[in-house]
Amino acid sequence: MTHVHRASNLLSTHDTTRIDDLRIGAVRPLITPALLQEWLPTPATSQTLVEHSRAAISRVLHGQDDRLIVVVGPCSIHDHAQAMAYAQQLKTQADALAGELLVVMRVYFEKPRTTVGWKGYINDPHLDGTFAINEGLELARQLLLDVLALGLPVGTEFLDLLSPQFISDLVSWGAIGARTTESQSHRQLASGLSCPVGFKNGTDGGVKVATDAIQAAQAAHAFMGMTKMGQAAIFETRGNRDCHVILRGGKAPNYSAADVDAACQLLKAAGLREQVMVDVSHANSSKQHRKQIEVAADVAQQIAGGETRITGLMIESHLQEGRQDIVPGQALQTGMSVTDACISFEQTVPVLQGLAAAVRMRRKCPTRSGV
Repeated sequence: MTHVHRASNLLSTHDTTRIDDLRIGAVRPLITPALLQEWLPTPATSQTLVEHSRAAISRVLHGQDDRLIVVVGPCSIHDHAQAMAYAQQLKTQADALAGELLVVMRVYFEKPRTTVGWKGYINDPHLDGTFAINEGLELARQLLLDVLALGLPVGTEFLDLLSPQFISDLVSWGAIGARTTESQSHRQLASGLSCPVGFKNGTDGGVKVATDAIQAAQAAHAFMGMTKMGQAAIFETRGNRDCHVILRGGKAPNYSAADVDAACQLLKAAGLREQVMVDVSHANSSKQHRKQIEVAADVAQQIAGGETRITGLMIESHLQEGRQDIVPGQALQTGMSVTDACISFEQTVPVLQGLAAAVRMRRKCPTRSGV
């Protein structure tokens, strides 16, 4: 009887619908990273640019290059042509100021939301809630290739844990945002990324979470992920020695000389390099986009005075000043952000020139603070 009972169990279908996938509305196929890379391969010239720019950023972080890293560009990408128009103008400035600034274009495809909202170009490339993610991945990779073809390195925020497999080979610098710096999964991801990575301080302004993140990312890790062929796998990382802190403010701005010094003291106590990048947007500008110009001027003054522990800046800049809402059925203004407000490119140029001048002044300082 026992034999017959077991056999009948094997023949029956076990119903798990009462407890599994109760809140899943649909499951759609996802393109594999390997297939996308076959469709959109990286030319040898772009591979060289990525390799050389990563190495240059690393040299700045390790005190072997006294230029300033400047990650500048739109808060988020929502249109290919407008992004390329921006990139072409930025390339002109990057070339003109290459002796002092290592310019990286900010090309952000994923947007963390405090509650809900448009999640970015990869998640919803048509800005209409259709979530054409496969198309978004293809558009994102194509844009990165086009920007690299201009000779301009790119930086992005890594928010989703799977999307790096589709685009990270084209990225010269990556960021982990304030909401995810404390996430173990993102620290593990950073430990395996091939590019330098900046960790933002927490949304409350706490810098220790970022110093903890650097220590975690420098270590080796093992975790579950997806291979380029789309197969689940266990990844074992070697650790990333090119990580740094990004000061982005919190309950109060944290870009002043005293804030830089306090952050560097925390880093020193943790046995890490005393260096920071300053994000002149977000809480450091009290979310007033024009204040980025004032904040950048303050940071430039510190640099001109001999401060070498500031190794970079982040600036949110677009073709046009301000921001706009995505309204169904309503055309968007050209060259204006659909997420955080940005300064215009016209406003950006003197900021870049001021930073370059500050680097030249720093080089003349007889006594300069060490990294």
